[in-house]
Amino acid sequence: MLVICCLIVAACQPRNNVPDFELVTVIDNLVIDERSVPIFPRKAALTTDTARRFALDLPKRCTVDWDNQRVKSNLPEEVIEMINLGTGDELPGFAVENFSFQNQTVKEVLEKLLSGTKIVVIEEEPIIDKISGDIKSGELSDAVALIARMGRAYYSYDDDARELRIMRRTRWLVKMPRDESVIMALIDAMRGAEIRNLLVNWQDKTMEFAGNFQTERDVRRIIADLGAQKYIIAWDIDVYRVYPRSDNPIIWMNMLPALGQQNIRMSIPGVVGRALVVGPEINTKTLQAFLAQQSNVVLISQGTFSIPNGWQSRFDIGQCSREERLETNLIIGATAKFGDYAGMKKLDATVALRTNQGEIASYTIPSTIGDNYVIIGIPTHAFVQTPETLISPFAELVVFMSPRITQIVRNQTPARGHALSGQSLRDYLEE
Repeated sequence: MLVICCLIVAACQPRNNVPDFELVTVIDNLVIDERSVPIFPRKAALTTDTARRFALDLPKRCTVDWDNQRVKSNLPEEVIEMINLGTGDELPGFAVENFSFQNQTVKEVLEKLLSGTKIVVIEEEPIIDKISGDIKSGELSDAVALIARMGRAYYSYDDDARELRIMRRTRWLVKMPRDESVIMALIDAMRGAEIRNLLVNWQDKTMEFAGNFQTERDVRRIIADLGAQKYIIAWDIDVYRVYPRSDNPIIWMNMLPALGQQNIRMSIPGVVGRALVVGPEINTKTLQAFLAQQSNVVLISQGTFSIPNGWQSRFDIGQCSREERLETNLIIGATAKFGDYAGMKKLDATVALRTNQGEIASYTIPSTIGDNYVIIGIPTHAFVQTPETLISPFAELVVFMSPRITQIVRNQTPARGHALSGQSLRDYLEE
């Protein structure tokens, strides 16, 4: 009996040598605890979004100094030089006399021209255009350049291999002016012309790109429009999302008594929304103050873009977005011309809002220097992709645009250097 009692007492004693059990989590046969290493699924080798959006011009493009705006300014004309980087070595200094060709391809003409030499003509891609002409006299390099240009082609010469290659595309270097506003106009116009492969060196003010004959002509016309007393048109932009404080939309008619009926020049309806042309008294501060009476206002994006007179460009909201928003794939595209408009100096612009799903609305807006644009009535639900959302159906996108004009003023003395610039380049292109 004594032995049994001892056993019972021993069994009831605490087991100090045995550790307490730990709770563990098991997910897909893996034990998860505080010492676990996170395991992620394999991801495709794609450029991250933040790296894709990196650009050296964003600090210049995504900042607006609303307190120091100059709606009209002048800049002296500067030479913009465009150089073909793909010609290779210099051709031999042969003379060409009384050379003619009729209804032949570029390769056939060059082979005829170079017959008797050791230079081989290589066609990198099919060039089927037929050309005809006569060359009375000149150097071989001039003759080859003329023949290639007639066939909308380019050439590259390798003196060591004695090979003359002809192709549809080549690389170009543009020596840009010193003023950054002109550089931005040049870049924006090229982007508006769908020239995407731009490499800009902001230190030495040069830009490289590749393209075909049509690309070359587009860029030369842009350069021509930046000279010969032309204009640069720029817009400073604020983009807001507006949340009404009640279950009602913004009452825009309240702008008239609040901001003054005389300060609202024009109302332009679109398929969606409406564009208002307003006077300089309605600016970012007065507009936000009016909106704050009825709603909460969030600045989504801010920035600037510019174009030579008569060209088109675009402002990508997501590129200058304050944060990831539904509207970050929105693009504000614009084309404009400043000049005589029914006997008055006017800015005649077309502004379009579009996403990767298509165009939302567009507006043709005539205005004078000093006027601003306010685009209202664009529902935030136009950007919602899901069947349901927490965003109020009365939330709106509001765009404020302030145009600026810069006139390129011709120097008193002709600029030396590149012959084909300004009006002389325009005359050459129109031949």
